[in-house]
Amino acid sequence: MTWALILLAAAAVFAVLVFVLKIPRAGWEIAGAALLFGIAGYALQGHPGYAGAPKQAAETEKTADAALLKQRQEMGDAFGKGASWLTLADALSREGQFRAASDVLKTAVGKNPDDADLWVAYGNALVGHSDGLITPAAQFAFQKAAQIAPDHPGPPFFMGLALAQSGKLADARAIWAELLRRAPADAPYRADLESRLARLDQMLAASGQAMPPPAGPAADSAPPAR
Repeated sequence: MTWALILLAAAAVFAVLVFVLKIPRAGWEIAGAALLFGIAGYALQGHPGYAGAPKQAAETEKTADAALLKQRQEMGDAFGKGASWLTLADALSREGQFRAASDVLKTAVGKNPDDADLWVAYGNALVGHSDGLITPAAQFAFQKAAQIAPDHPGPPFFMGLALAQSGKLADARAIWAELLRRAPADAPYRADLESRLARLDQMLAASGQAMPPPAGPAADSAPPAR
């Protein structure tokens, strides 16, 4: 009876992914493999007859920040149509599967090369896969998104975030300062950006680093990753 319920639940999840969320056909194999992997793991380690012992869910450093995922979604509503790809990639990122997410998004940008949202998400997945550090591939993804949609706040915001996480505080501040300069007064991300800039200024002052000069076009003029 237990196995019948498990198989029915797996079939229901797959049906929701395919017919409700409408993930691309190229993602069917990945979704099916993930479900089968979970069932196989349960077959090896599951003990349905044992008494339950619930525990607090533990997050790891590899798990994607839900707030940042939400922020990227809000920033990118008007810049692309790759929602089904992003749904699958975000689900993988929430589980810390950044390599799988970047593989999905690499396919997605290949099929939709003019979708700025997909390029931003691809850059974020590559940063996640490198433990938060900026890489040349991630920088290229952010710059590509900025070229496609110059008014998109996502590329400079997440480019600056990756630079800051990599210790390149002055470079991050230059990009964010330019983004804030051109942000509309009622932009929903403005207050968060101002707060992040204030923290960067404090860190720069504490480290004795000089303030950088005003930046040019945000993500497109960013210095190459080293």
